[in-house]
Amino acid sequence: MGRSNKHAVSTTSSSLAIVAANPTDNKIVAIEAPIVSSYNDRIRPLLDTVDRLRNLNVMREGIQLPTIVVVGDQSSGKSSVLESLAGISLPRGQGICTRVPLVMRLQRSSSLEPEIWLEYSDKVVHTDEEHIAESIRAATDVIAGSGKGVSDAPLTLHVKKANVPDLTMVDLPGITRVPVNGQPENIYEQISGMIMKYIEPQESIILNVLSATVDFTTCESIRMSRQVDKTGERTLAVVTKADMAPEGLLQKVTADDVSIGLGYVCVRNRIGEETYKEARMQEELLFRTHPMLRLIDDDIVGIPVLAQKLMLIQATMIRRCLPGIVGKINEKMETSVLELSKLPVVMASKEVALMALRDIIDSAKESLLKILIHGDFSEFPDDQKMHCTARLADMLSQFSDNLQAKPEDKSEFLMEEIKILDECKCVGLPNFIPRSSFLALLSQHVDGIHAKPVEFIKEIWDYVEGVLMSVLSKYSVNFPQIQSFIKRAGRNLIAKIKEQSVNRVAEIVEMEKLTDYTCNPDYMASWTEKTASQQSFINAVLHDAKKPEKFFLSGFGNVKISHLRKYHAHLLQQAFDMKMRITSYWTIVLRRIVDNLALYLQFSVKNLVNAQFKKEVVAEMVDARGGGGVERMLEESPSVASKRVKLNNSIKLLQESKDAVAAIVDENYGYGDR
Repeated sequence: MGRSNKHAVSTTSSSLAIVAANPTDNKIVAIEAPIVSSYNDRIRPLLDTVDRLRNLNVMREGIQLPTIVVVGDQSSGKSSVLESLAGISLPRGQGICTRVPLVMRLQRSSSLEPEIWLEYSDKVVHTDEEHIAESIRAATDVIAGSGKGVSDAPLTLHVKKANVPDLTMVDLPGITRVPVNGQPENIYEQISGMIMKYIEPQESIILNVLSATVDFTTCESIRMSRQVDKTGERTLAVVTKADMAPEGLLQKVTADDVSIGLGYVCVRNRIGEETYKEARMQEELLFRTHPMLRLIDDDIVGIPVLAQKLMLIQATMIRRCLPGIVGKINEKMETSVLELSKLPVVMASKEVALMALRDIIDSAKESLLKILIHGDFSEFPDDQKMHCTARLADMLSQFSDNLQAKPEDKSEFLMEEIKILDECKCVGLPNFIPRSSFLALLSQHVDGIHAKPVEFIKEIWDYVEGVLMSVLSKYSVNFPQIQSFIKRAGRNLIAKIKEQSVNRVAEIVEMEKLTDYTCNPDYMASWTEKTASQQSFINAVLHDAKKPEKFFLSGFGNVKISHLRKYHAHLLQQAFDMKMRITSYWTIVLRRIVDNLALYLQFSVKNLVNAQFKKEVVAEMVDARGGGGVERMLEESPSVASKRVKLNNSIKLLQESKDAVAAIVDENYGYGDR
């Protein structure tokens, strides 16, 4: 394609002037560079706002800012492009010249004297055009070491100078795959990780520097940028070394095989000892006169065009992102204020601390009342462990089933009763059952289950202790300095109640040994039903000519009887009668134990919540011998103090950031559409 506007060399133009032919008299006219265009008065406030946010370090709050990120393979000409834009000399040499993220803040100034300084590690180092490369090397050595390694700690270069574009860019180390000259073995991983960190945010504009001498599709920087910007909508490519490989360059930038959404700009960098003014003149001459390069459109060639594109792209991105940045600042600020409000209140006096302690205990008591007594678990809807009335009922039901489960009969039928009758016999009428024998048999049964109720009540209070710890943790979370003390007071209270409960349950069980009494009519009904088969049983044992091995008894199944034939009828009758009595009575005993434990459990839990909890915990917390819990509320733990400082600093930063963008947002929203 032909070029409608030819370049002409102008010896009076500035380094970033756009030079065009006058269509009427064919004279050369110097058009001021984009830095002095009508856009500048609107662009500068936008850049100042973003730079202000950068200075405030708002990015540490996770808020991304619009940033031009310069990437490219090693020796692609990145530094030369930046030199041409800024009109300053950057470090050059073999291998990696840029070893840290170099944040370049270019600002047009009306002053004839440039202002140049570096910022890094809380230091400010002033320099000048002659020594800038040396200063950057020295600062890089401080940040990344004097070797060949890289660091992701940024170095900021400020350049206030006439005839520079209003831009802020981040220059990253060139991509290299093979470590050389003492570079770390993982140099590729370090650099690629750094690049991805900067180009991944959607607010980043990717300036991909490509050498005209290579196949664009093989460039590592293209591969990386396409990973995060598949459509290329935030990628601009600058093609360097056009003078070294002019053949086919037009086809490369028009075919766009690598999806560069923001387009291409072809440039010629400064060569040798050329001044920046001479370099721009030679660039203009190259693209005007070279038979191949002159075919490329004017609007995609030259450093001045690149500067203008970058400024407009950056301004558009900033305008687009600012409302979202304001939203994120507000969101982060609200979160930080909320977190700060949840931190423990700083206690000014012992009286204030005591009031806070009482509030904790009153809130915990109310919560325990809901979950342990009223069955209201709305505070813990998803934590089934805290649905206490249901869990206590489950535990009681399981205990009842376990206690009343029929044990395996290890002795032969009636032999236990016969043995006890034999040991308890006395001088008297033979057809009376000694009461002592029944109590002895009852005592054996009680001893057999004695441990179960005790273990059950221990399990109950272990569970209640866990619930109490969860509730105390919840309501003392804002007072970590006393949380351990208040939880210890809770554990001590549960330990005391558990000991009392174990003793009480042991008494309940032990009482069953003292007498054989019940007013429950089920006892007589059961005994009468079971003894109805007594005579048939005796006949089967002693008088049945078939001498059966077993006899069926309701409630017992087939029982072995052959071993009983050696005993006298009256002893068998007594043993059978006592077996039926203890069987009927034992069912009532077990149910009575379950009922008594259920009543005691309800009573003791209510007593814990309504009477003991507040009284005991407050007493222990105010007791100086217990560690002075109230006094400790006056202290703030180092972790909480650190978090408070961090949140206050964050809120201050976010408020300053909010103030910085407030005025500019309304003024510039929609600017790009005008």
